[in-house]
Amino acid sequence: MKVLGIIPARYASTRFPAKPLADLGGQSMISRVFTQAAKSKSLSKIIVATDHPEIVEHVLAFGGNVCMTSENHASGTDRCYEVLLKEQEVFDYVINIQGDEPFIAPDQIDLLASLLDGATELATLLKKLETQEQLLNPNVVKVVVNESKEAIYFSRSPIPYWRGKETDWINQHTYYKHIGMYAYRSDVLKKITSLKVSSLEKAESLEQLRWLENGLKIKTAETTIETVGIDTPADLEHARHYLKSHHE
Repeated sequence: MKVLGIIPARYASTRFPAKPLADLGGQSMISRVFTQAAKSKSLSKIIVATDHPEIVEHVLAFGGNVCMTSENHASGTDRCYEVLLKEQEVFDYVINIQGDEPFIAPDQIDLLASLLDGATELATLLKKLETQEQLLNPNVVKVVVNESKEAIYFSRSPIPYWRGKETDWINQHTYYKHIGMYAYRSDVLKKITSLKVSSLEKAESLEQLRWLENGLKIKTAETTIETVGIDTPADLEHARHYLKSHHE
């Protein structure tokens, strides 16, 4: 399978403008993501997809591939499809690698790619939730899967609801958090970008619910590696401490 890795890197962010260029231990966040992705054994090519010339210049300066895309995309998925359309090469799959997770493990990318057999429409990763605090946090997206490890539903709420237990749900059931890295079969990527926003997607503000509502199947694989996402300047400070304690 020929797999294209795309790293969406939007410049404008309400909570953290110019986030991809933020310094993290002497290296920009987008450079760290690109470096980690380049260690994957599964990607045929890696491209940063951005909407700002400053990011284009920066990526070219550190030797990465970059594609200028529209400012008007509603999601990283839409941005990925624009890049795929502009590519001269033909790819079987696209993997959307989050541009704000500078410590993404190459093994996680390879794990996701292991699900891509031609029949797989969409794929993503999940990780076992460890604490009640995570379970109840609406910013931690939960996912429920069937016996075939296909996603049934994603939610910001703790699901399933554990009837008869007021607390300690985490010890009654195996709950999973969603790791937001996606693989799309190329023809499916074209399809999902043309679908209308769905009612469940509006309710939860989760685009993958649109795919499920339209009958698409999302395979999952379980990772044991924790991710460190950066959404705010405070998250960046946390990541700097993480880098100092784990990588120096």
